Amino acid sequence: MAKLRAALVGATGLAGQQFIAALRNHPFIELTGLAASPRSAGKSYGDALRTANGMTAWFVSEPLSPETARMQVISGDALQARDYDLVFSAVEADVARELEPRLARDIPVFSAASAFRYDDDVPLLIPPVNAAHAPLVREQQRKRGWKGFIVPSPNCTTTGLAVTLAPLVERFGVKAVLMTSLQAMSGAGRSPGVIGMDIIDNVIPYIPKEEHKVEVETKKILGALDAGGAALTPHDIRVSCTCTRVAVMEGHTESVFVSLGSKATVAEVTQAMREWRGAEVARDLPSSPVRWIEVMDDPFRPQPRLDRETHGGMATTVGRVREDGVLENGFKYVLVSHNTKMGAARGSILVAEQLRAQGLLG
Repeated sequence: MAKLRAALVGATGLAGQQFIAALRNHPFIELTGLAASPRSAGKSYGDALRTANGMTAWFVSEPLSPETARMQVISGDALQARDYDLVFSAVEADVARELEPRLARDIPVFSAASAFRYDDDVPLLIPPVNAAHAPLVREQQRKRGWKGFIVPSPNCTTTGLAVTLAPLVERFGVKAVLMTSLQAMSGAGRSPGVIGMDIIDNVIPYIPKEEHKVEVETKKILGALDAGGAALTPHDIRVSCTCTRVAVMEGHTESVFVSLGSKATVAEVTQAMREWRGAEVARDLPSSPVRWIEVMDDPFRPQPRLDRETHGGMATTVGRVREDGVLENGFKYVLVSHNTKMGAARGSILVAEQLRAQGLLG
């Protein structure tokens, strides 16, 4: 069977590089087109990454393959949907709002941008958590008159939180959650704003728009799609958070306080996380880990340096599960989630795999 032909928009940026690394040797998706800004168009990908001093600005840990380095980059404006089966988008939100609908008129677009996350007819998918929301893309197609659709990935900070809340929502119900994040520098990309002298010996106590994203997206992800597949009702969970940037390269750490809907014990909460397998359709996808959540007994874990790569960076690691004496039916725990793997490119590829399994990609 021929592989699906995929184009990547925003190929030279950090997020684009993460998509390239994650798609190498994929069993049924082949990266056949690379698009970027006009200044990179016409160059080989390797040349487009080369800086004025001769450095190749490839920033992910996986090596850049010679085959990809030789691919010619085209301008995003010149990208034609008819040449591909799907598109991965790694551009900024303002660019995404113009470019992605043009492509989605004809083919599916899987986006790392926030431009369409909050539209009523756009599902915000984490496959083990809310695969049942995927049929909303048919409503999106009907409403907008498109052959394709847009499915954005959630904010990377939301992802780990939603994964750990899902089994608690299913088993006990959840009324409210308080969260403080300690986010890795890689979440800011390589653009100005979090430079070395800002973050070393420091904690940046504010990340613009981040807290709003977590609060809104968590409700949407944990919500319910109606029987007709045309409307999504957000969960009534109350969410409040503080998001900070710390001197860690990869892996977001979050301190979570949760008020359950019914009484439970630490053992029951831990068991709910350990036994949770997520949606059936998400269990055997090429990018799926053997478990979505790993709960650790060591009180000094999880730590981003030690635990961010658990199951290839696709699992969320949890530790320090204990009762909280302030919230009603309160519990608290610490999690680590890989922000540039499960929380970004690999997570978006996982969504494409899910929709193919559900018969929604064609």
